Amino acid sequence: MNRGLGAAIALTAVGAGLLVLILGLEAGGYPAGDALGALWHGAFGSWYAFTSSTLVRATPLIILGLAFALALQGGALNIGAEGQFYAGAIGATWIGVMAGSWPAPAAIAASWAGAMVAGALWIVVPVVLRLRFGVLEVITTLLLNFVAEALVSLMVQGPLQEHTHIYPQSDPIAAAARLPTLPGTRLHLGFAAALVIAALLALLFSRTVWGFRLRAAGLNPRAALVSGRVDVPRLTAAALLWSGAIAGLAGGIEVGGVSYALYQNLSPGYGFTAIAVALLARLRPLWIVPCGILFGALEAGAGGMQRDAGVPAVAVYLVEAVIIIVVLLADAAARRKSP
Repeated sequence: MNRGLGAAIALTAVGAGLLVLILGLEAGGYPAGDALGALWHGAFGSWYAFTSSTLVRATPLIILGLAFALALQGGALNIGAEGQFYAGAIGATWIGVMAGSWPAPAAIAASWAGAMVAGALWIVVPVVLRLRFGVLEVITTLLLNFVAEALVSLMVQGPLQEHTHIYPQSDPIAAAARLPTLPGTRLHLGFAAALVIAALLALLFSRTVWGFRLRAAGLNPRAALVSGRVDVPRLTAAALLWSGAIAGLAGGIEVGGVSYALYQNLSPGYGFTAIAVALLARLRPLWIVPCGILFGALEAGAGGMQRDAGVPAVAVYLVEAVIIIVVLLADAAARRKSP
């Protein structure tokens, strides 16, 4: 699908989502103009709102969207980014609470490395099951999301519980492991990391032999094996492992830049929303950045819409659902027309 058509589909999907939101607001008796104004103000109304709400919420969505896109480019559906996010958060917290006397660069680097290793380890079982027994990773990665949530609950009431053993959360991570922020805002270093990852993946897909083989394996595994002598299982396994590592990094960045501690329900569903971000961006890494910001704006504006217009924040999920449906319908129509 060419870029112009992809952009048109993306704009159509967003427009359809907003239209359905307006119709839903009017049907529910809410003044659509006031609600949309509050949505805009909560997301873009000021520099602080844009940086500290929209971009902070967009950061995990961008990184998790990139993780999903990496796996899908190789023909694998990693639906477990939510679980890998939690695994990464556990790894980063475990290192962060011990890093009190470390230099900040070492503490941050170790926390990120721990998060990536934890995320990669969390997807090892689905990779082995796919390679050895042909079990679809769609099922195994999805089921492991629930295991990861249970593991977080266990950790914050057990080995990582704060020292008073009263609250179901960890001790705060050391100051050295906390990410630096843009002065006067809550925007942290993780957003810059998201941009770097997007640029690296864009180069990987378009400028390297490995990236070309990965996309070939994802588009037609049989042709890649026969014509290009591509080791498809090995490439797919590598894509899944790196996808898990990047998703784990998102969890580590969330702990280091936002929550500063581990607790239950750390993610409001970032791993699933990121799938919509990647699909809207047509799996293109550089497009994932503005699409992630769009969804971050919806999440940020939802609070303002509820606070200032009395509209339940969950109304923005209607927009996200319509965007996903439109993109999927466009993909289905494109496949029908292709010879």
